[in-house]
Amino acid sequence: MPRSKDDDLRLDNQLCFSLYSTSLAMGKLYKPILDELGLTYPQYLMMMVLWERDGITATELSARLMQDKGALSPVIRRLETQGLIDRRRDPEDDRRVLILLSAAGRKLQRQARDVPERIFCISGLDEKTARKLKQQLDSLRDTINTHL
Repeated sequence: MPRSKDDDLRLDNQLCFSLYSTSLAMGKLYKPILDELGLTYPQYLMMMVLWERDGITATELSARLMQDKGALSPVIRRLETQGLIDRRRDPEDDRRVLILLSAAGRKLQRQARDVPERIFCISGLDEKTARKLKQQLDSLRDTINTHL
């Protein structure tokens, strides 16, 4: 039986809704685990970037997270208030402000090391399936971004 145009408008037939609702479910999955660390999901993402590369600018951080710099400013302020990061002028160019991990931010990295494994176990995905799904999602994101 051929699909009708009305079927194309059914919520459950929408890829965008599957992605959206899965993202919401992942956020709910992360919440209790990140609560143990005192982080929200956006803060966790930001900390992961800084654990990879400490001492970057807000512009570099926004590019890495694929978010508007303005949307990151409140998250940066909260992390600074929590004592996890510091902001300092770049000694080589005082127009640039660097975001640096504090000692507490570096310590938190050690505490967060088991987060990915805990999420992976709860998700029920095996490593091969998870890797393939991630590659497909990355490819979809990259294709969409070429049209934006």
